[in-house]
Amino acid sequence: MSAFIPGFNDDGVVTVNRVLIKQGYTIDDLEERVAVLCENVKTYHSETGFIGGMVLLNSGMISNEGSTVGQAVESTDKDREALIVTCWRSFEEHEASHRSPTFQPLFRKVLELCENGNEEIAYRMLWSGKAYSAEEAAEARAAKERYAQAA
Repeated sequence: MSAFIPGFNDDGVVTVNRVLIKQGYTIDDLEERVAVLCENVKTYHSETGFIGGMVLLNSGMISNEGSTVGQAVESTDKDREALIVTCWRSFEEHEASHRSPTFQPLFRKVLELCENGNEEIAYRMLWSGKAYSAEEAAEARAAKERYAQAA
């Protein structure tokens, strides 16, 4: 494993919430509510297990080069599906954050705009990595060429 996420180690957990925005709400509504919730998590849980996170919005683009399920042109959930991804030192610390009295009211505000309710799945990181520098990439290619000829 690489230090792609500083401070995140093999014992950590990644949680993913999938949000489908209800009719009548906007991306701005989601962004505002999630920003307030995430600021709360950073403020109150950075010392009790929170490592970092991100919120991703479905862009609508589907990779036909990387997909094996048909050749769709655009996702039907464009601009209405988001993933809220957080990284924690442990699942127990994550769960404790949800019981926090400052967290719950903000969490309920986010849930109000969720068409699909909420299911938060916890994952164990198997691999993470960042891109090579230009020099590292050149060295990696040279090593592959060198060892491919030796085989």
